[in-house]
Amino acid sequence: MKYITSCKNSIFKQLAGLDESSKKRRVGGLTILDGAHLINSYYEKIGSPKCLFINELGHKNPEIKRLLNLEDSKTVEVYVLSDSLFRNISPVKTPTGIIALVPIPTLEDITVSKGANFCTLLESIQDPGNLGSILRSAAAAGVCDIYMSDGCADAWSPKTLRAAMGAHFILRIHEKSDLTKIAQKFKGQVIATTLESDKSLYELSLDGPIAFVFGNEGAGLSELMYQAANEKITIPMPGKAESLNVAAAAAICFFERVRQLQQFKFNGHTRLK
Repeated sequence: MKYITSCKNSIFKQLAGLDESSKKRRVGGLTILDGAHLINSYYEKIGSPKCLFINELGHKNPEIKRLLNLEDSKTVEVYVLSDSLFRNISPVKTPTGIIALVPIPTLEDITVSKGANFCTLLESIQDPGNLGSILRSAAAAGVCDIYMSDGCADAWSPKTLRAAMGAHFILRIHEKSDLTKIAQKFKGQVIATTLESDKSLYELSLDGPIAFVFGNEGAGLSELMYQAANEKITIPMPGKAESLNVAAAAAICFFERVRQLQQFKFNGHTRLK
């Protein structure tokens, strides 16, 4: 292990730059993962990180110790950061004790189910926490592709990665996508949620190719994107809240499809893709 105690160290400066700058992440094709769970997911789905950083007591943590003892970790450079440096770089108030520097996976690195046709289009989702939560729910519900407009938060920022809890290594994520063009070419239902529709989510059959569309936290979908959807539905809200958080709305839609497909399977119907 090598020790880093100065913020002027070139390796630490690179790490700090990736933590703060989406441009540096994009140009370098690198990002940072915080926490043993996220790093372990990367090991399982993608491969070894470029290098690992632990704090001064990190090697005493059982979960971190297990990661460091993995066969794949034996060729990975490990750096020990002073506690003050580690706190400066950690995206959370209570540092986890381990950070990994990793290559951002390509679409070819991600394996999805053959013939799967379930995707999500995200327009100007600006909060990294919301974006990460949507990705996490999407991965759990069997979504394969995520298409993001130019105005979305950075998919590969440490905050988004932490909120998604490994979903990035299961989903094919397409940033800076032309959502209107994708919606127009999609051979299936392109479904937008709105408060104005008379059709409930629960009235819609979701057993074929599906693309759910979700818009900005405040403004919702643009008129262009709204018109590109061939189905407009609402999520019934019997309570007094005016609207749902976009991540909550997305999770409800995703798992209504899961429920319907499970029901089809239970009743002995052939599932469409």
